[in-house]
Amino acid sequence: MKKIITENERGFLFKHGNFVRMLEPGKHIAWGLFGEYIQTSRIDGAVGIAGVDNKFLLKDKTFAALVATIDVPDGHFAIRHEDGRFAGTLITGSYCFWNILRKNTFQLIDLTKPEITELNSKSLATIPVKHYIRLEIPNGYVGLLYFDGSYKQTLDNGTYFFWNGSVKVTCELVEMRVQQLDIVGQEILTADKVSLRINFVCSYKITDALRIQSEIKDYKQQIHVATQLILREYVGKYRFDELLEQKENIAAFILEKLKEKQNSLYVEFLDSGLKDIILPGEVRDIMNTVLVAEKKAQANVITRREEVASTRSLLNTAKLMEENTTLYKLKELEYIEKICDKVGNISVGNGNLLGQLSDILATK
Repeated sequence: MKKIITENERGFLFKHGNFVRMLEPGKHIAWGLFGEYIQTSRIDGAVGIAGVDNKFLLKDKTFAALVATIDVPDGHFAIRHEDGRFAGTLITGSYCFWNILRKNTFQLIDLTKPEITELNSKSLATIPVKHYIRLEIPNGYVGLLYFDGSYKQTLDNGTYFFWNGSVKVTCELVEMRVQQLDIVGQEILTADKVSLRINFVCSYKITDALRIQSEIKDYKQQIHVATQLILREYVGKYRFDELLEQKENIAAFILEKLKEKQNSLYVEFLDSGLKDIILPGEVRDIMNTVLVAEKKAQANVITRREEVASTRSLLNTAKLMEENTTLYKLKELEYIEKICDKVGNISVGNGNLLGQLSDILATK
């Protein structure tokens, strides 16, 4: 039986089912009477001869020189490139590729070591995303990296890549920026059983990301509760009137108490402040009444003080005029001048009042 093998093919001669040798392009004869036959394979991509393991073909040195082989063990996968370009990935198994038209190269990846250090992001762009995990750590955060649930390392701001294989890769983001805690409408009883609603705020930042995540469940809630308890402790010690007198001290007291707990909470408290004290309706009405009464009393005191000052001034003026006739005369002239300036002519009966006043003053 004659067989023509083209340039883009290679032939394989078998005798009684056993591989004999590889055949180059050209015309070949297989003697069927002697159990010979020929199979062909294209020389691009993977080598595949039905029913024949590649390890038998590799016994032929001519064939072995024309192919690239790779064995991918368990827990690994391989990246294949043709002439330097990504051509696919290979899972566990043995592979054989023609190395005639295009040069095949392989990169064996150990999936038990998920860190991607040998490839940059540009190279990864050619690989299907199912094979790797991309982690983004934004500004102001750190990432706690875990392999199969065990802590591996803390990642700073940046982009990281890990192989998606037998090891489960997870990451927890922890905010390291200054954070604010608001306690809104907290109802607290004073020592004299007055119910107040308080709005309070404090700021803090995390100092140990790993320990706050691993040792404290819901650290924000823990900080909220700690602040509430300290606030209740302070307000509950004072009567309502006493509390209002020293409300400026509340923030400083609570900040000092929070700083005593910050090491166990793995945070640093930076500032605190009292925003509002909201009184119950009936207490607010009473306070408004008291305030109005106080302002009225202050107004009365000021009025009386001004009246006394005015009377004292008149008394001093009268004493001076009594002791000095010239001053008295000048004062009379001053008042006449004022009257004449405002009124042109005043008549009482048949007389001129202004003239009469002038005569009287002249007589004196």
